[in-house]
Amino acid sequence: MAPSRTPAADPHADPRPVLLIHGIWNAKLWLAPLAAKLRAAGFDPETWGYPSVVGGPEQALPALVERLRREPGLDIVGHSLGGLMALEALRREPGLPVGRIVCLGSPLRGSETARVLGAHRWSAPVLGRSAGLLVRGVERWDGKAEVGMIAGDVPHGVGRLLGAVDRDSDGTVAVAETRLPGLCDHCLVASSHSGLVLSPEAARQTVAFLRHGHFEPSPRAANV
Repeated sequence: MAPSRTPAADPHADPRPVLLIHGIWNAKLWLAPLAAKLRAAGFDPETWGYPSVVGGPEQALPALVERLRREPGLDIVGHSLGGLMALEALRREPGLPVGRIVCLGSPLRGSETARVLGAHRWSAPVLGRSAGLLVRGVERWDGKAEVGMIAGDVPHGVGRLLGAVDRDSDGTVAVAETRLPGLCDHCLVASSHSGLVLSPEAARQTVAFLRHGHFEPSPRAANV
């Protein structure tokens, strides 16, 4: 089977703006490989950073809301906590002009890995002020934006080491934690949690959803 490739850019189309949001313990530079793939596919990616541990969602969300207000029709790609941040921003401000959101391994139903980490005095500080949103997640998605989820199924990560997730996971987030009522589409790719931002297949599926509102068929595809 030939390796998957990110679809090439349409040379006649204007670049579509898309905002990339990183997860906990990461920075904007972490998303550079994914941004490069999206740029090659005809998008105009911007990475948006925030202090995920010392600041957390309550500090960052007002700034995110303000950024989304400035550009109607902006799409979002959020890795892990970044996807939760995007949905929480739109939950608080339902009128934000966001078109589509792609979540990469986001524990939208709440993270058992975060719950286990937060239960121990020695490990709770590593989650900082993002612990609440990671543990709580969201109940369902009823917003106007179309949301798609790309989950990994290579179980290598801190969640496995802690015994918080089983093999049906990306090693940090269980696949079940990514299946949220109200999603437009859901697919699985061969990747660990951290590897989702580097995966050519995840990039290909991201491009497909941003363009069409659904993922391309794959052996791991699974509708919610």
